[in-house]
Amino acid sequence: MSSCGNSAAHMGEDDYHHNGPHALKHHRVHEHRHRRGLAGLLVALIGGHSHGHTGSVDDSLMASRAGMRALAISLAGLLLTAVLQLIVFSRSDSVGLLADTIHNFVDALTAVPIGVALLIARRPATRRYTYGFGRAEDLAGLAVLVVIGASGIIAAWEAVSRIVHPQQVTNLGWVAAAGMIGFIGNEVAARYRIRIGQRIGSAALVADGRHARTDGFTSLAVVAGAIGVALGWRLADPIVGLAISVAIAGVLRGAARDIYRRLMDAVDPALVDQVEHEAATVDKVRRVDDVRVRWIGHELRAELNLIVDGNLQVSQAHDIAEHVRHLLLHQIPRLADATIHTDPAINGPDPHELTAHHYNR
Repeated sequence: MSSCGNSAAHMGEDDYHHNGPHALKHHRVHEHRHRRGLAGLLVALIGGHSHGHTGSVDDSLMASRAGMRALAISLAGLLLTAVLQLIVFSRSDSVGLLADTIHNFVDALTAVPIGVALLIARRPATRRYTYGFGRAEDLAGLAVLVVIGASGIIAAWEAVSRIVHPQQVTNLGWVAAAGMIGFIGNEVAARYRIRIGQRIGSAALVADGRHARTDGFTSLAVVAGAIGVALGWRLADPIVGLAISVAIAGVLRGAARDIYRRLMDAVDPALVDQVEHEAATVDKVRRVDDVRVRWIGHELRAELNLIVDGNLQVSQAHDIAEHVRHLLLHQIPRLADATIHTDPAINGPDPHELTAHHYNR
């Protein structure tokens, strides 16, 4: 549940804290636009006001619901895939297929830590966790990385073991069919998880979708191996398994990069440019400085400085900051809040002279 930040207008050394009667009035006027919790959910379900965020879900709770729905549907699909493979295994007695079946059962359960994280992320901010619990999603992404890495290691180990100790594969038609079932099931789950994850801004869900895609490649290895064995090449199955291990390592590298960047508060530089551009379009904003944007779970938060006329009244500077904040909430996808500071444009002493020595290091 996101909270509304303050837009403090600073003129010289005078601070305007956005918690006076005017702020309360402003909040009440816009209350219908910023409902949270159960009220926000009900408004969204019946088609209430939206900030029109492109490709995103406006309310944090709705984003969590979308993520949970994606996990539940894809989990059901992966479990069905594994059950079908298990049935085929009972007809083929393929050790490779059994390993792939167990793999799909275990990997389907990666939805559990992400689901728990989405539930935790719904908790409101506290005096200790003042930004809420959105980071739980990124921590769940680390768990997904561990499973992807383990999958690659297991696949490589089994491939090397098959090279050292070759095994005869029988009922190749059934094995190939089961491999295709595994590939299709995992690819459908991967596409769905990645699409929803990108829509709601969940790096963990995207990483889990990529993980499901690697599982699909593993299932394809079963098909390729069966074809190779059918053509008389006994080592086809383990060699293809090694190739899939390399592919898994590539996916792991990409997913690890995304999770690392999220944990380190990295964003696309184009997003920073967009915030600067949108803020600069507001009337009486002379310059935009020190823009900072970060992800917290699947929501964005921004901080920025505005340079305005030094002769403006505090209330006027505050109104400019509020116009900028309102525009950003409409134009920046998945932006939950923006904290805005205004500086006076004057030909006199540095308005931050009092605190400058804290930053000149």
